[in-house]
Amino acid sequence: MSTVYQAFCDSVARYPERPFLHIPALAAAAYSPGAIDYSYAEMAEAVDAAATDYRAVGYGCGQRLALLLENRAEFFIHWLALNQLGVSVVPLNGEMQPDELAYLIEHSEVEAAVALSAKHPLLAEANQLLTTAIALVAPQELSDLPTPQRSGDRASPGEQTECALLYTSGSTGKPKGCILSNQYFTAFGAWYRDAGGLAALEPGAERLLTPLPLVHMNAMAVSTMGMLMTGGCVIQLDRFHPKSWWQSVRDSGATVVHYLGVLPAILLNLPAAPDDSFAGQVKFGFGAGVNPKHHAPFEQRFGFPLLEAWAMTESGCGGTIIANREPRHVGSCCFGQPAAAVEYKLIDEQRREVAAGEPGELLVRAAGADPRYGFFSGYLKNPAATEEAWQDGWLNTGDVVRAGDDGALYFVDRRKNVIRRSGENISALEVEAALAEQTEIELVIAAPVPDEIRGDEVMALIIAQPGTARSVELAEQIVRRALDNLVYYKVPGYVAFVDELPMTASQKPRRADIKALAQRLHADGDCIDTRHLKKRH
Repeated sequence: MSTVYQAFCDSVARYPERPFLHIPALAAAAYSPGAIDYSYAEMAEAVDAAATDYRAVGYGCGQRLALLLENRAEFFIHWLALNQLGVSVVPLNGEMQPDELAYLIEHSEVEAAVALSAKHPLLAEANQLLTTAIALVAPQELSDLPTPQRSGDRASPGEQTECALLYTSGSTGKPKGCILSNQYFTAFGAWYRDAGGLAALEPGAERLLTPLPLVHMNAMAVSTMGMLMTGGCVIQLDRFHPKSWWQSVRDSGATVVHYLGVLPAILLNLPAAPDDSFAGQVKFGFGAGVNPKHHAPFEQRFGFPLLEAWAMTESGCGGTIIANREPRHVGSCCFGQPAAAVEYKLIDEQRREVAAGEPGELLVRAAGADPRYGFFSGYLKNPAATEEAWQDGWLNTGDVVRAGDDGALYFVDRRKNVIRRSGENISALEVEAALAEQTEIELVIAAPVPDEIRGDEVMALIIAQPGTARSVELAEQIVRRALDNLVYYKVPGYVAFVDELPMTASQKPRRADIKALAQRLHADGDCIDTRHLKKRH
């Protein structure tokens, strides 16, 4: 099984009549009169038809195509069809602003975009910002695709062929394109298939419900591949709907659910109901970032364990760690003991290994002859950043972790300049660059502050230009302008006007001190709450 498509074909042969995809009626209500279902055989037929159309236009191994298809069946069809030909996909987030999309399109050098018709105006705006516009076609109109500018290779794709390019916000401004091979995806599917313990999957029987976006590795590489390689069914929601969540779980027959830390917090706030327990139906939840004080109450109320895990787009399955065996140390930010396939160490800021029980930056690699097995292949057009990530032969994660006496690992904090809000990694530098263009701002630094529901929220600490009146109105004006060039979740949820900020002798921001200042201002209420402006379009 050297490619995702070949792994899919293997399951089609084994489980042709088993369900592959179920989109509940509630999740499809905006575009379908009812639920959407595909068996493995039906999905294979749709995939092969799309691949025939792409091949006829001239697509082949080594090219890239953008997909803006949301969490719909079309995403699976077109991804698998393009993978059959060796074409890499670049999933686009339809909630981004035109300039954000333009950057991804230009940087990735995609040939064209296959997008929902409703998203064509958004992409047309992005096109206007490009030196060379790309073609936009609807998923049912592949014959309208122009012949690719870059010649494709008719050779058969293999395990090292690029399967997808996923963009992730790191600590250095613009998103970086993570090159993910076929091996990355099939290895993740095999990892999930073989994880065992409390995360055991029964072949041909599981139904995994996820509200997470297919533009991220969790939904694309973990849940999809876990089901695809075990004959399971992906239950794909459009997004997380708190009020109908449990109805969707119940009606769909979900046996596994995927979550981010924000979900348990919201679900615990729902009124208690007599049928709250899903013991006997849902085996486990798979996710990360649950608030420690919510962990045990959630499991007690809803009747299944939340298995906390650690991973990042760059690590793939090669560095994934999950608390799928007892003791899980519920309520302590524990994400389990590394399996034998994962090597790790914890280092201080001088890159020395820390003493037992002390916190340090987590470094991971795969055990065995290939330390990068299952990891990303590198950052597109950025070999320096790739080598920095792999400094000293380990993936340097930027996450501060400590080890317990039994070898279990506990998340402590992020060393990198990244704000993590509702599962989204937000680059503080990207936020700062967007806000710094505004004339009233002399200096701005973005920092995380705690949020009971979302984990982190973005705070902008602003030194205003001399003579500028600080006010709630100015703060809201700054955030509204930011919404013109940043996706909603990246804009500040809080604004604090300050006279000065902690800086080094070379006038670089002292990030740790600024983070502490932000948290103090937030705790004392010395900031302006702008969260009400952060809304989906």
